[in-house]
Amino acid sequence: MKRNYAVAIIVAASLVTAGGSAMAFGGHKKGDDRGQMRFEQLDTNKDGKLSLEEMQAGPAARFAEGDTNGDGKISADEAKAAGSKRAEKRFAKMLERHDADKDGALSMDELKDTERQAKHAKMFEKLDADEDGFLSKDELAKMRGKGKDRDDRKKRD
Repeated sequence: MKRNYAVAIIVAASLVTAGGSAMAFGGHKKGDDRGQMRFEQLDTNKDGKLSLEEMQAGPAARFAEGDTNGDGKISADEAKAAGSKRAEKRFAKMLERHDADKDGALSMDELKDTERQAKHAKMFEKLDADEDGFLSKDELAKMRGKGKDRDDRKKRD
């Protein structure tokens, strides 16, 4: 049990260091709801719709949640505590999904995502234009350029 607790502490500390306060108040990449207020949290009157007032009150409520001593400020300690709490919840979800041997810890084998690895291999194969088994700066630059073109097309549509 001590080992599991140590792993959770390490995960929490790394998340706090990487941006615990960002997790407390902001979002992450598109489609990722970690750190963001969810519809159910924002819809305070539970009418299935969000008013402007509810939308504007969301960040204030999230701030108040982090301001545990009620002084109107979030200290480094409060930010660490909020990040740690979220990290513990996230780690618990990771354990539910990936802890195949149910030992309360995650190994690299358990974290391997074969579907994701297959997608990476397919993408690598497409990018490796000269088929030498390596990606050059030029090959990566072409990929970035294609992504940019695709994003520009989406904006025009």
